[in-house]
Amino acid sequence: MSGQTMYERLLDLIQAEGINTLFGIPDPSFFGMFIEAERRGMEVVSPHHEQAAALTADGLYRITGKPAVLCMNKGPGVANIMAGVNFLMKENVPAVCIMANRQRFYEQKVRRGKMQYMSQPPLFQNTVKFAGTIEYPQQTDEIMQEAFRKALSGVPGPTFVELPLGVMQAKFDGSPVLKPHQYRLVHQRADAQSIEAARALLAGAKAPVLLLGQGCFVSRSHDALTALAAALQCPILQTNAVEAVLPGMEDRTFAYSSAVGAEIADKSDVVLAIGTELGEALNYGRGHSWAAGNATRKWIYVERDADAFGVNRPIDVPLVGDLRDIVPQLTAALAGCGRSLPAELPRWTAAREAAKQAIDDYVPRTSTPIHPGLVPIEATRVMPDDTILIRDGGGASMWASALVQFTPRDSMWSSNWGAIGNGLPMAIGAQMGAPDRRVILLTGDSAFLFHISEIETAVRKQLPIICVVSVDHAWGLEAASYKANFGENTTTPEARWSPEVRLDLTAKSFGAHGEYVERAEDLAPAVQRALASGKPAVIHVEVDQMASSSFEGIPGFKEFRAWFGEEGDFLGVPGAAPAPVAASGGGGSTENSSGY
Repeated sequence: MSGQTMYERLLDLIQAEGINTLFGIPDPSFFGMFIEAERRGMEVVSPHHEQAAALTADGLYRITGKPAVLCMNKGPGVANIMAGVNFLMKENVPAVCIMANRQRFYEQKVRRGKMQYMSQPPLFQNTVKFAGTIEYPQQTDEIMQEAFRKALSGVPGPTFVELPLGVMQAKFDGSPVLKPHQYRLVHQRADAQSIEAARALLAGAKAPVLLLGQGCFVSRSHDALTALAAALQCPILQTNAVEAVLPGMEDRTFAYSSAVGAEIADKSDVVLAIGTELGEALNYGRGHSWAAGNATRKWIYVERDADAFGVNRPIDVPLVGDLRDIVPQLTAALAGCGRSLPAELPRWTAAREAAKQAIDDYVPRTSTPIHPGLVPIEATRVMPDDTILIRDGGGASMWASALVQFTPRDSMWSSNWGAIGNGLPMAIGAQMGAPDRRVILLTGDSAFLFHISEIETAVRKQLPIICVVSVDHAWGLEAASYKANFGENTTTPEARWSPEVRLDLTAKSFGAHGEYVERAEDLAPAVQRALASGKPAVIHVEVDQMASSSFEGIPGFKEFRAWFGEEGDFLGVPGAAPAPVAASGGGGSTENSSGY
């Protein structure tokens, strides 16, 4: 096509990657691109804040496995996306951020008080995997392809492409763009020798364990991993990033951060780790629950980034490559190995169910005030079995993790960055990626208020997410932490806000469905009405403020503290002693290990 515009060329490059969605707020920098994208049948999603664009893109990626493209307006728009780019980097989300800027002629003029201008690339150099600028039109293809190459190679992450206004008027000859396999690695199998070494270790193991991280699910490898688990016939441990369970593997799946998970980790002699960084919350695979037997336990690690091997712990069999390619290799290699499930499995399963029941039994069933632990019980018991779970916030999120009443096949939260406020945009992205499934967000009001304007985005895009918000009109865990650190009678500066806040009315003002719940027995019917409405819905649930500002009974709180820091590290409150250094080994300490 002769006379192809810059916008058309960029969209050709983007669509070559199978991407059909753009995120960004309308601005003259991208008007032409957005119009052309809609003409092509692409989806253009405009949030109310640039950071929400990144968080929505995260939700879409986790449910589809597709990278995102973010189109950011020069100056303030680019500045606003910085927090979102940091989030994507920490959560390992591939995205190409196209950042507009003033034309280079203007940039180099010696002037003060320039409008909507700053030098943008230096701001992102430490938070993206690649930063490039299209200075000349003939660089367009190679810079965009490098951005996708870096975003999708090794550990996924965001990249930065600056697009000065001066090159936006360029014309192209319309020659075909390269296909992804022509400029980047799209398949990455492990070598046969390493696969055989892994097979030999697993075949000879007495107590193998399959350790699954979030990467297993965002890669959309559910079926392949289920086949591998069936071949291994061993317990599955979920990292702290994961609450989803593979189909048919309910009887053998356990959270690492649980008493049963600790026992399984302790007794394991071979660990096959897939889709995880073996990060701090997992005690780097060497401390806490892994400490016993650490000297003799063997590790097989599937990882695309060759530089990651041996960093957090020694690895016996590194399988360098894409889990989407390596998992079928392992399954084929293990065919006919004749393993059987461990004899302890019924006891472990019973102990897991007993632990969950004990948490359930702890939660008061009083009508009012509603205990925060009762919210996920009542809200999720009427949700469809294939519902996608999003959780956000502090205490509300921890109660949700323990007491959801369906078994999620997909779930997500900010497990690496440890942020709050991402839940609503993330739910929007997940619903975009799975229009035939329901999405439920379980969150607290402190987190929900971060991006509350995105309810309008959900309404505009006709995305019927269900938002169940536990409202205590406070930073609940922070109020609890104030009291834990400075006494029960301490003041709690700025930890509480107006009891007049009504999230259901705010939702209705945006055109969404709203419900206000004060009695426990009214919550499930409210969720059913929300489901039937076909609209985005916000269910404002007034919860017991005393219970939500206390650490008492919060599920897994001791394990949560153990996620932070190594022995000798100090992330605690001022004046507290550092955690003691162990004589050997490492990993998380459960004492003085966080400000909580």
